[in-house]
Amino acid sequence: MATRRISSLLSRSLPLIPSGGKNSYFGRRIYRYSTAAALEDPIKPPVSIEYDKLLINGQFVDAASGKTFPTLDPRTGEVIAHVAEGDAEDINRAVAAARKAFDEGPWPRMTAYERSKIMLRFADLVEKHNDEIAALETWDNGKPYEQSANVEIPMIVRIFRYYAGWADKIHGLTIRADGPLHVQTLHEPIGVAGQIIPWNFPLLIFAWKVGPALACGNTIVLKTAELTPLSALLVSKLFLEAGLPSGVLNVVSGFGPTAGAALCSHMDVDKLAFTGSTETGKVILELAAKSNLKPVTLELGGKSPFIVCEDADVDKAVEQAHSALFFNQGQCCCAGSRTFVHEKIYDEFVEKAKARAMKRTVGDPFKSGTEQGPQIDAVQFKKILKYIRSGTESGAKLETGGDKLGTKGYYIQPTVFSNVKDDMLIAKEEIFGPVQSILKFKDLDEVIQRANNTRYGLAAGVFTQNLDTANTLMRALRAGTVWINCFDVFDATIPFGGYKMSGQGREKGEYSLKNYLQVKAVVTSLKNPAWL
Repeated sequence: MATRRISSLLSRSLPLIPSGGKNSYFGRRIYRYSTAAALEDPIKPPVSIEYDKLLINGQFVDAASGKTFPTLDPRTGEVIAHVAEGDAEDINRAVAAARKAFDEGPWPRMTAYERSKIMLRFADLVEKHNDEIAALETWDNGKPYEQSANVEIPMIVRIFRYYAGWADKIHGLTIRADGPLHVQTLHEPIGVAGQIIPWNFPLLIFAWKVGPALACGNTIVLKTAELTPLSALLVSKLFLEAGLPSGVLNVVSGFGPTAGAALCSHMDVDKLAFTGSTETGKVILELAAKSNLKPVTLELGGKSPFIVCEDADVDKAVEQAHSALFFNQGQCCCAGSRTFVHEKIYDEFVEKAKARAMKRTVGDPFKSGTEQGPQIDAVQFKKILKYIRSGTESGAKLETGGDKLGTKGYYIQPTVFSNVKDDMLIAKEEIFGPVQSILKFKDLDEVIQRANNTRYGLAAGVFTQNLDTANTLMRALRAGTVWINCFDVFDATIPFGGYKMSGQGREKGEYSLKNYLQVKAVVTSLKNPAWL
């Protein structure tokens, strides 16, 4: 599987299906959506819950306190399972296991080739259990099953195979120095890595973090998101089946202020990696600094511009901008949530963007053809509706959507605003939902200044047929990734991370290996060397 362009994969794997419409009166207009699936009884997921405990030192165990917490089905708000609630004591147990596995265990001492074989066996097992894992991911998260099964789980397999290939290619350098000296660098595993993954892409970010850490020979304590704890526990069992030694990967489910804070503050954790909100990222940096100054990799929020230039193919740009925003229910840190469109094609673009949103199929994520499932939970659901109200109250024009769907679960209509201004909340803050804001611009200098006028810098999209325009924008935009005439391309080889308050460090590709390595310089005096 080469470059993964999510939008194109979904367009092939998720054909729209005929579905009855739902009329929703909002203001003076009636909006029609293909939403029958949201009103039907939810489909029974084709998977059962087998792993709901903490994984510590190769064993699934209850939390030390005996406490559990519920994880909910976003389609209904009903309980899927009760999961062990880890806290500081469980983090201590997990870190102790990881420390022993690193200091005394076989993982960092076995050959890199042997490590790579275990990672490859794991990838094979994930591929074998693709449908089961995808079903669990969809059930706990609400994303379309066909997205999980056809796109995300295969991407996870690819990422682990990619990093398995790196395991025996990590090495230092031999360096010339002034004088009779032999100088070399060693690239050593950093030790115990603490990792915290988010709820919007639980397993994909699991792979982004666990893959490079293991390839470098580290051990791990991973905290899952409290909203989506199930899939990481399932795939961790597959790691044990693949032959991963006990204590190398430990998984603790729990909450940020307890388990998360304990992990970040732990004096025996050598490295932290976090994906989530910018606000939480600040707290993690502070906890790391106040404990043992452990290095931190952060992949945080975004408010990414998607710039549609005057010469763009409008139909293609509309479809790409739609996918850039609405993919994964809009719950994507790099979503193209500020759609800048040149004034000469603005009106045409807005009409076509509205029409595309109204055709979007919203419903049960297990139903074939569903493009958009529910939002993750009641908190996010209410937050999105609040931003929509803010958009109308601040003077943006609501073209379509703007309300919830159905009476059960956390479904929201695909929403499109036009006449959006830069000072509106919907143009400044990360909504993390299916709300497209379309802004008008006149020229490149203007759109560059406006696109960069944000505290974020995670990603950007450019749609143009002019190479000079593309080159100008790719260099001017202050973002970690710039997609040109595409969006959401997440190949295993391509680094991902942000400028400014969108984070620090990079994940994926060769660059991510640096997050999990220490560089040691070794200098040896030479006596009567034959050459220097």
